[in-house]
Amino acid sequence: MSVISMPCIRVTQPIGEFFIGAIDAADLVNISFADVRRPDGRDIERYIGTERDLSEGRVAEIRKYVTNVDACFPTSVILAVSPEHAAFLPKENGNTGELTITKDREIAKIIDGQHRIAGLEHYAGPRFQINVTVFIDMELEDQAMVFATINLKQTKVAKSLTYDLYDYAVARSPQKTCHNIAKLLNFRDRSPLKGCIKILGKATNIATEAITQAAFVDRVMKLVTRDAMSDKDLLKRKKTLDRAKGVDQRRLIFRNLFIDDEDARIAQVLWEYFSAVSTRWKVAWIDRTQGAILGRTTGFAALVRLLPELVIRITDGPLEKKSSSPSKGDFLYLLEQIPLQDHLFTAETYLPGSTGEGQLLQDLLEPVRGTMPRW
Repeated sequence: MSVISMPCIRVTQPIGEFFIGAIDAADLVNISFADVRRPDGRDIERYIGTERDLSEGRVAEIRKYVTNVDACFPTSVILAVSPEHAAFLPKENGNTGELTITKDREIAKIIDGQHRIAGLEHYAGPRFQINVTVFIDMELEDQAMVFATINLKQTKVAKSLTYDLYDYAVARSPQKTCHNIAKLLNFRDRSPLKGCIKILGKATNIATEAITQAAFVDRVMKLVTRDAMSDKDLLKRKKTLDRAKGVDQRRLIFRNLFIDDEDARIAQVLWEYFSAVSTRWKVAWIDRTQGAILGRTTGFAALVRLLPELVIRITDGPLEKKSSSPSKGDFLYLLEQIPLQDHLFTAETYLPGSTGEGQLLQDLLEPVRGTMPRW
């Protein structure tokens, strides 16, 4: 029987010994398995078994992520291996050495990392090693305790923080551009969104902050790209992005401006648009009382989805044409065709979440549809 050999470090902690090393992704996929739940098993077996269903959506994201030029899994996959399938051969100091694991199907039980492993199935890119923590002859109760410690006590990273970290990115990306525009609109004097966005790390007027940084970036980014992660990867590889053409130009209204490095014009269009919104619905836009929704995520999201429909009714062609930037007055003319009054923008009329957002979009869009598109 062949084996996988890896240099490793022996670590001693109160729980006992374990070994840290690195293994090729293909070998990890081959030898690992998620515990099969036994119908008549103990509660603890059910707890750490396949009752933890794989999220196919998350696996698909990881499968795509591992093809990126900067793909990285810096934290260990944790495995439990029985002693008949693993052995540690120490060097002179006893803390380093070589770990050998039987190279056979399903001999390493996954304690943590099954989504990463599933995402690496069929990986065919350059060498991808995964750092692993291997427990040998680990009691089932200890496996459960390690699993619980990792999965129940870790703090989830806020999406807004993830976008805020694009401040440190050197390469262009849709994420970085939309993050920078959010900051500009939130902090620039006379901006219609000044103080409205919860930007991490910056103390502003908490009473006015009603749109999260993540909500702003996510919604605006949908006017730039269908796949932000792929665009980011291509730009980091110094490759050219596909321009929006045909129908895509009517939906991805900012894509070609982004490709042409005209982020300032994207910000200008948003500035003019929300200036018109703040004029059309003066009271509702700044209302931060409980139940008010226009200046919060529900209203903001619906307004961003409305924007392409307004742009194609104002301009003679795509925004990358130098003469095609709409003004506040252009937007205001169309918004004034919408009969909704300030007092109607409430959570009672438009429920929080996608349902209320969709209904609000329809109510904003219906009057505009009577205005003929110009392209």
